[in-house]
Amino acid sequence: MQTISDPRGPALEWALWSTTMRLVTSEERALPAAKRLVDHELQAVELAASRFRHDSEVARLARAGGRPVRVSPTMLALTEAAVAAAVVTDGGCDPTVGTALERLGYGRDLEGVARVVPTAHGTIRLVERPAPGWRRIKTDRATGTVTVPADVTLDLGATAKAWAADRCARVVAEQLGTGVLVALGGDVTTAGPAPTGGWTVSVQDLPDDPAALVSLPSGWSIATSSTRRRRWQVEGRELNHILDPATSLPVVPHWSSASVAAPSCVLANAWSTAALVTGPTAPGLLAGAQVQARLLDLQGDVTYVGGWPADAEGVTEQQARTSGAAVAS
Repeated sequence: MQTISDPRGPALEWALWSTTMRLVTSEERALPAAKRLVDHELQAVELAASRFRHDSEVARLARAGGRPVRVSPTMLALTEAAVAAAVVTDGGCDPTVGTALERLGYGRDLEGVARVVPTAHGTIRLVERPAPGWRRIKTDRATGTVTVPADVTLDLGATAKAWAADRCARVVAEQLGTGVLVALGGDVTTAGPAPTGGWTVSVQDLPDDPAALVSLPSGWSIATSSTRRRRWQVEGRELNHILDPATSLPVVPHWSSASVAAPSCVLANAWSTAALVTGPTAPGLLAGAQVQARLLDLQGDVTYVGGWPADAEGVTEQQARTSGAAVAS
């Protein structure tokens, strides 16, 4: 996702996790301290949740053979958030697809635009099988442990980045007393005092997609999930990283992207992921969940759900493209 954030506040931008991290504060004096706080939180999330690090807590859980593992407070919170996302979406956003992603060749960071993954003479097979299921993941706050079955590798990709954005914004606002916007790739969240009129954000997945400006009040978030980013090839078939838990295979794209506005980035990302998994019935699903959404189909047509605030003040898609604001992708 490319997110154009309000240029009125001081901002920093840097590469992170195959995407772009953008940090905006309403007060210039707060930006250096905000960056230090954010770096600390992001490092903790990476050490907890990265499937691409042998020393991460996710990797340690995968090696535990189904035994309870005492984890950091960050990992416990990340796991609880992933399970909660699965509960609220009735399994549409399921953290137990990690084993399937690794089987399909997504066992390393694809560095943004995915590449062709060697199939090792056909050892990777596109076989349908249900994901193990989020109900098998156990967390225990009293002991600080997480239990993952021996046949499960957690994939927190659908929620960890969103949780990190929520956490960073909240910590900066609480500790520094400033308004803040955090844009971590397609996950955008805000906290603290907002600029007059709210934070202006342009929602756009790829450069040739139609864009829409929205105004986010403080404490609100937008997340975009895409079937056109993080792609690779196996057995001559182009795959995407959004897996259907019912088959453990990449979804057959009906939507190019799904954007959801919600009171937290974790909730927004859970529903944007579930929308891509659900496919043609996503508008009804999102309407039933009473969330605001913007769905872009493969022909470039847009479907709005639940009073999505796109173009609420008469800003055209062309104006969104030429607004001159800084871009974080």
